[in-house]
Amino acid sequence: MNFDEIIDRRGTGSTKWDRMQAYGGVSPEHGIPMWVADMDFRAADVLQDAMQNLMERANYGYFPGDGEMNAAVAWWMKERHGWDADPDHMSSTAGLGHAIALILETFTDPGDEVIIFTPVYHEFTHKIELAGRTVHEAPLVTRNGVYHMDPDALEAGLTGRERMMLISSPHNPAGRIWTPGELRQLSDICARHDLIMISDEIHHDLIFPGQTFTSFLKAAPEAADRCFILTAASKTFNTAGARLGTVTIPNPELRERFRRALLVHQTQPNLLGVELTRAAYSPGGAAWVDALVAYLDGNHRLFLDGVAQIPGLKAMPMQSTYLAWVDFAGTGMDMKEVLRRVHEDARLVPTIGATLGTGGEMFLRFNIGTPRARVAEAVARLQAAFADLQ
Repeated sequence: MNFDEIIDRRGTGSTKWDRMQAYGGVSPEHGIPMWVADMDFRAADVLQDAMQNLMERANYGYFPGDGEMNAAVAWWMKERHGWDADPDHMSSTAGLGHAIALILETFTDPGDEVIIFTPVYHEFTHKIELAGRTVHEAPLVTRNGVYHMDPDALEAGLTGRERMMLISSPHNPAGRIWTPGELRQLSDICARHDLIMISDEIHHDLIFPGQTFTSFLKAAPEAADRCFILTAASKTFNTAGARLGTVTIPNPELRERFRRALLVHQTQPNLLGVELTRAAYSPGGAAWVDALVAYLDGNHRLFLDGVAQIPGLKAMPMQSTYLAWVDFAGTGMDMKEVLRRVHEDARLVPTIGATLGTGGEMFLRFNIGTPRARVAEAVARLQAAFADLQ
C-alpha cells in the first residue's frame, strides 16, 4: 500500500491524463490533472489477485451472474456502514450513471421535474436533460463555511410537477456528509409531495477520521417504499472502467419495474465488474480502504492548509471524498482571470465549478486523490500563481 508511488499514466488511455489538454488546455507533459474523479494509485492487491485468478481460468464466457457479488455487497454495507442491505433487493447496472438514466426513464415522464441540490456533480443535470426531464435546482446555502440544504425554500418553490429527488451523499463537491436528521427531513418532503428518492452514495467509503456516514435508508427506513440506493466500488477502489454499480430497491413493485427495464434493454452484469467488486468487498479490501482514507486525510489537510495561505481563496472543510472545493470569489478576479492563472501559470486542471450548477460559478474542484508529492506541488504552484495577493 505505497500510496506515495508515482505512476506515469500518460499515454495509457486515462481520461484524466490523456484528455486534460482538451479540457483545460494544459499538456500532460508538465501539467497536473485534478479534474476527473479517479485516483492515481496502484490498484489494491485484492483486485490484482482477482484479475490474476480470472486470467488463469483462461475463459471469459457466460457466468451465473451477480448473486455472490451481491452477498459481498451486503456484507460490506453491514460491516462498514451498519446498514442491513438485502442482497435480494439488489440489481446490477453498467455504472451508476446508467442506473440514474434508467430510473429516470422508467419512473418519470418527459417534462417531469427532478430536484437536485446545487452545486452538484454535473452528470446529474446531464442525465436529467438527456432524458427530456426538467432540472429543478434547490441551491445549497453556506453557513459557517459549510453547505446546508434549505428545506423551507425548497418546499416553497415546488411547482407540483416534481416527481423525483436526486441527492449526492456524501455530497460532491465539497465532501459534505448529510446528517441523519437532514436525510429524514428529505424523507418527509418526499412523503408529503409523493416524490421518489434516489440517493447516490458512491463516495460513502471515503470518510475522514472522526466523521460518520449514514445511508439514506438507514437514516429514514420509513422511506423504503419510495427510494433507490446507488452504490459501487468504483470510487473507493478506482474501478470505474469496469462499469458496474448496484441499485438497492426495497419496494417490490418498484424493483420489479426496474428489473423489467433492465431486461428490455438487455442489460446484464459484466464478468470483470462482478469479479472486481466481489474481491473489493472483502476483509482485504477493507484493510486497503482504511489505509487509503488515512492517506487521503493527510492529502486533504496539506491541500486545505496550503490554500488557506493564499489571500482571497477559501476551501470548504472536507468531511469525505478526495474532491476539494475552493472558492476564488475573494480574489476580486473574474473566473476568466482565475482560470488563466490556474491553467497557464500553475499548469493545473481542476473541474470548473460553473458546470456543477448554481452556486459553483466562482469555485474550482480539485482532485487530491494522487500521491502526496503531487498535492504538495499543486499547492506550491497555486501559491506562486497568486503570489501577488500575498
